[in-house]
Amino acid sequence: MKCGYPRFFVHPVIQELAREVVKLHGNAETEAASLFPSPKTASVCQSFILSRIPSQESPRIRIVNFVPAPHTESRPQTIRSPLSCVIYPTEYASMAKQVWQHSGNGISSRRGEFCLSALRDGFLVEDKEPAQVEQSPQKFSKGPRRYQGRGSANGIVRGGSIPASAPDWSTENTETQDSREYVQFIEERFGRNLSVLLADQAKRAVRRRIAGVLTANVDLSEALDEASGEGRVAGLTDSDVFLFPSGMSSIFNTHQILLATRGPLKSICFGFPYIDTLKTLEKWGPGCLFYGHGSSEDLDDLESRLQGGERFLALFTEFPGNPLLKSPDLKRIYALSQKYDFAVVVDETVGNFLNINVLPYADIVVSSLTKVFSGDSNVMGGSAVINPHGRYYQELRTTFSREYEDNLWAEDAVFLERNSRDFVSRIEKINNTTEDITALLKESPVVKDVYYPKYNTSRVFYEDFRTPNGGYGGLFSITFHSDAEAIAFFDHLEVLKGPSLGTNFTLSSPYTLLAHYNELDWAASFGVESNLVRISVGLEDVSNLRDQVQRALAAAAEAKD
Repeated sequence: MKCGYPRFFVHPVIQELAREVVKLHGNAETEAASLFPSPKTASVCQSFILSRIPSQESPRIRIVNFVPAPHTESRPQTIRSPLSCVIYPTEYASMAKQVWQHSGNGISSRRGEFCLSALRDGFLVEDKEPAQVEQSPQKFSKGPRRYQGRGSANGIVRGGSIPASAPDWSTENTETQDSREYVQFIEERFGRNLSVLLADQAKRAVRRRIAGVLTANVDLSEALDEASGEGRVAGLTDSDVFLFPSGMSSIFNTHQILLATRGPLKSICFGFPYIDTLKTLEKWGPGCLFYGHGSSEDLDDLESRLQGGERFLALFTEFPGNPLLKSPDLKRIYALSQKYDFAVVVDETVGNFLNINVLPYADIVVSSLTKVFSGDSNVMGGSAVINPHGRYYQELRTTFSREYEDNLWAEDAVFLERNSRDFVSRIEKINNTTEDITALLKESPVVKDVYYPKYNTSRVFYEDFRTPNGGYGGLFSITFHSDAEAIAFFDHLEVLKGPSLGTNFTLSSPYTLLAHYNELDWAASFGVESNLVRISVGLEDVSNLRDQVQRALAAAAEAKD
């Protein structure tokens, strides 16, 4: 396999850039590198590795920062990119990969392609005075035994934001031959249609869509000119929306910001989550209390702990969950948070804000924009929205203003904005098609269970937050009475196969085997069966998709016999 899902499989262009960096600043035979958009994000990786290796090995884990060459600054609206590289012995590559996967902070393939060309052409140079990144005294959590390492210093970092432009090493502010060559380099790569201004406009349009002030399909100019609506809650503006390079980056950095705001408290993961969310909470900070069933009994236990004096940083939950599509009792959770002083963070990726509005009962709502918001499966992004009426709003805004880095690459922002222009109409079609397909599956005797918000016993909690025109989303999972039936159905379902969701094309995956292959019994203990098939519905004609599902069901029925 040459390529795969970006956080699981490092893109070949990024691998090539990493080899180039190691060739220049390391030993190509014995060392490797992980690439990040800023010194701050790189230091998270460095600190994580240092916490798990003998102290005498520490000098071998180092950061090399690259900045745009001085002559690239004469055109302030021209796109530039810094680059921070963590270099380490190859035997520690698996540790670095954990940070890449769990934090979601690594560079995108588009940024990697840009930096590779800029480095080779002399427009990206080593920073001889590396940025000073303040380290927090907090500790890593060892977490469950399956994740344990030799933990010590935490990777939380404060300040150290990369400047908007590289240091000005020149003594004259006149355009030189070198600067003209850089402009030519940009135009050859992007044409004349990508600039800092365009990227900023694209990001503002995306933030406005996420804030809910735009409720129709509009292009960039309309998105910027359109009068603001009320948004998801009164008083919410696009300044309360923060963009990240991936969905996991929004979750990871939200957790970091909460730790910086409220101190070293343990978090709660409520409901069976996307696996990297749980691992982030377990591996960074003081640890995590995990309620994998997300049941009322779990809430009873949590309430008992709170009454007994236990205190927590925040409760992280998905609405609905992935892959079982359960909806937590968010109203009860929020009431407990108000009484016992902890933040509520809701991941709305699967539900999406056109179908549900969970912000009034959360302090922060996070989402992966990589999924249905984009749809085209050609760009990554994430967001975090702060509830302006939340009890921690002012503290969070203060911390965000100090800690937040905008690491969403300019070109990725442009693609994200373009892809999301028809978000509203796509969601409506996907909702309708998915209801049709799940109804068909519910009637089949071959299917054991259909996990979908409309049919789950937790539907009452979903309905509490469903918007007036909202549906139940495009994701569902099914299980079968035997592995043979599941295999036959999956093999004969003629749709694309892969680990993502929210794509404009229907996508299926043997989810449990992909996400939990080394912990199948653990997943099964929370009701996530090994033969579960997860399906994300796209924009295909509903009759064609019905035919494909019926053929797959027929194959499963034959396998049963």
